[in-house]
Amino acid sequence: MASINLIEAFQDFKEAENIDRPTMMKVVEDVFKTLLRKKYGSDENFDVIVNAEKGDLEIVRHRMIVEDGNVNDPLAEVAYSEAIKIEPDYEVGEELYQEVEILDFGRRAILAAKQTLASRIGDLKKNILVKKYSDRAGEIVNAEVYQVWKKEILLLDEEGNELILPKSEQIPQDYFKKGESIRAVVKKVDLKNNSPVIILSRTNPSFLAKLLEIEVPEIFDGLIVIKKIVREPGERAKVAVESYDDRIDPVGACVGMKGSRIHGIVRELKNENIDVINWTNNIQLLIQRSLTPSKITSMEIDSEKLHANVYLKPDQVSLAIGRKGVNIKLAQELTGYSIDVFRDNEGEEEEFDIDLEEFSDEIETWVIDEFKRVGCDTARSVLELTPEELERRTDLERETIDEVRRILKEEFDKE
Repeated sequence: MASINLIEAFQDFKEAENIDRPTMMKVVEDVFKTLLRKKYGSDENFDVIVNAEKGDLEIVRHRMIVEDGNVNDPLAEVAYSEAIKIEPDYEVGEELYQEVEILDFGRRAILAAKQTLASRIGDLKKNILVKKYSDRAGEIVNAEVYQVWKKEILLLDEEGNELILPKSEQIPQDYFKKGESIRAVVKKVDLKNNSPVIILSRTNPSFLAKLLEIEVPEIFDGLIVIKKIVREPGERAKVAVESYDDRIDPVGACVGMKGSRIHGIVRELKNENIDVINWTNNIQLLIQRSLTPSKITSMEIDSEKLHANVYLKPDQVSLAIGRKGVNIKLAQELTGYSIDVFRDNEGEEEEFDIDLEEFSDEIETWVIDEFKRVGCDTARSVLELTPEELERRTDLERETIDEVRRILKEEFDKE
């Protein structure tokens, strides 16, 4: 039996593990039935038998044996005299089964069939890939870095499928090398030049939501619900949670004993500060909680204009605003209210300041602690003292003091 070498085509099927055997057989059968229709005008009296293991196929033609001169349909009937040439024992009324040599179709037809088969397999694999990742939108995947480019990173999943992590979906502090494993959430599946492009994200709020779901069993079990997440990737995030079980403290469960549950997430997000707060429908209380870690003295709310004036002690204003205004920005996103911050009892806007803790990614913790030891909690409190005075009051070297002042001054210059 002459056959086409279909091993490569079948190998493609095997690589796409999600293509089941019946689907594979159906595709091959369809391709060769098309070939039969082109040659004979019909495929009704032909059986296409596929052997996926060996990588070949057989085509068997079956016709009814009739008396000589009674052949009305050459495709379905064969004369007795012709039948006995193939096998002398045949009789009228029996069915003649005859193998069709693949090579009889001609080289061009065979080549076209192989190309069509490869194309159909490719389309199937694309469709399976699109469905697989469309169904996994919002889920975390693990992938290996294959190539790092300026605007995006190419990753491979465990099946060798290509995934894309654009620069815009990376945390600013992210730095990955080839061969490294990355966790990210499936954001969407795009089609580019008729090929699926799976876009991942590490900045999307759903990434943080899924990390919490992994670390906090109560969220996975539905005992705690994440009501809303707002993020400034790499800087700060605010997570509002609510429990349907009065016995469960949702904030405590999310943070864990001594921060055990939240620490792993913070490391994954490149030291992003995560504020977990209790959700409430009381907007005044929600605004108060959303401005954590600051403590509010009083508040004026205009529900119609969705606006709030918040009054705090002078040392709390910088905490409420946060570095680069991130804390108050996230509070506004979380509550849906625009918020103005004032010093308590004065009604004057506080001169912009930043808590030293907000610079923990650029200034080492022990250096910040040394400044705080001498009463310098904010950026302005450090800059208001001369380098000589700081050198005298702290145990820091002049070089370290100058570097810290440069970092703090640059931040105010940006603002």
